[in-house]
Amino acid sequence: MAQVSKIIRIFVGRLSIIHKNIMMKRMILLAGMAVAMMTASAQDNPYIVKTKNVKKTAVKATPLADEAAQEEEAEPQDFMGKNFRFYSMCDWKEGMRFMVIPEKYDLLVNTFRDANTNKEVSSARLRYFILVYKGHEDMTNGRVHINFFCENDNKNYYYELPAGTFDDYCYGKLGVPTLAYLGDVDKAKELLLDKQLITRTEFFRIDTEYDGDGFQEVRYPKNKLVTVKAIGVGTRAFPVKIIVEDENGEQFYQVVAMSKTNSGLRDDEFDVDNAKHLFTGSFDFTEAQMVVAADYKSYLNKTVHTRRATEMSSKGAGKKRDMKVPQFTGFIIDEIQPDRNSPGYYTLTLRESETRRVYYKDVTFTKDVPNAPEQDYFGTLFGMGEGIGRSTTLETRAAIREGRVIPGMTMEEVEMAVGESSTKMTTGDGVTQWMYPRSNSVLVVEFNEDGLVVKATPQPLGTNNTKARRMASQSSSGHRMTGSGTFSGNATPVQ
Repeated sequence: MAQVSKIIRIFVGRLSIIHKNIMMKRMILLAGMAVAMMTASAQDNPYIVKTKNVKKTAVKATPLADEAAQEEEAEPQDFMGKNFRFYSMCDWKEGMRFMVIPEKYDLLVNTFRDANTNKEVSSARLRYFILVYKGHEDMTNGRVHINFFCENDNKNYYYELPAGTFDDYCYGKLGVPTLAYLGDVDKAKELLLDKQLITRTEFFRIDTEYDGDGFQEVRYPKNKLVTVKAIGVGTRAFPVKIIVEDENGEQFYQVVAMSKTNSGLRDDEFDVDNAKHLFTGSFDFTEAQMVVAADYKSYLNKTVHTRRATEMSSKGAGKKRDMKVPQFTGFIIDEIQPDRNSPGYYTLTLRESETRRVYYKDVTFTKDVPNAPEQDYFGTLFGMGEGIGRSTTLETRAAIREGRVIPGMTMEEVEMAVGESSTKMTTGDGVTQWMYPRSNSVLVVEFNEDGLVVKATPQPLGTNNTKARRMASQSSSGHRMTGSGTFSGNATPVQ
């Protein structure tokens, strides 16, 4: 009897193994069929576009660090506002078309259910399928269904709201997961295909997979003329994929949110790194640049330095604030835009050479602008090239920005840090000293015979320091001390 039981257990065990193998093979077959279906649907889908030269074999991505018609001559801000309206779910109309673009999370958590069976449907199976909005429905169990008709398989699907009423849910920007709004893609095709644009960011992408979504981030110069070659679907957050080509035939693309319909992102989430995923963050129209390009195109992408300390605006934490920029700070001119509120003025977008921080400065390019002060003239503010300040060390540049004097600085670097001294003298033993009066002391900077700082010492203005008090007094009255140690109002500064 024991022997028979043993034989039965072995037989059952083998049947279990055979069953597992059959199930495994079936799962592999189904997965293969799903991939084949997705590949076929992608190849036949006019909304799926790729940059040229993309290989059909997968290549590992290597990122660097991630309704009214409008005339063609429209200003960029009018173009976006009139052609790409944001639709919250409350404003969705039946017939609006979306494409299922699942992300990794969506492949684990199914979004839709079959309206006939109420069973969940794999997002992978629906990938690249087009769903047409058919309104919402309040169910008897208190749940809300967002209904869709699928153009690909002629079936009805629905998304069940996680909680609450339709009105509670629709006013947010959550939308329906996985869905990219095709209305923006169709409108962008109509208005932008074959048009010439100007690049406004350095960061773009190229495709690395013919049958997948792999990409590689690439850098390309700002303010370069490109032509729109293809427009297709991007991602749920950034639904419009714009492929452009430069004068050398090189193609690259950007995925952008035009109206932000169903993007799932708030407006403040398009700051900083995501700014390039707005159309105006990556591209501009040539018409907006023509007046600048005709006269000042040669300044774009050039390196300049400040001839003197000046006030600029800088953006941080989403806010603009005014900052004083030291003399000899190096910048690259990224953009030049006419100031519509001040005729004759242009706003420069300047990227600091070292920190890459972005600044803004309003300037004139001619001296005949009415009521424009001399200090606003470009030639007064900036010199071409990096300037002598770029030969300084990192430590020295940090001290200059903080207004400190440290040993080893040159005379030019001291002036960059604390300004020009009104009192300079050479002692009998050949030591050069510059004096800077403070509220209750005098900063005495000593240089060696090579013109380098030996030390910078604050000397108090006490009763026992007659020399320091005398230097401060003479300095504040605008006199200079000559090399012999006597004072003269017209003495030449020691170099």
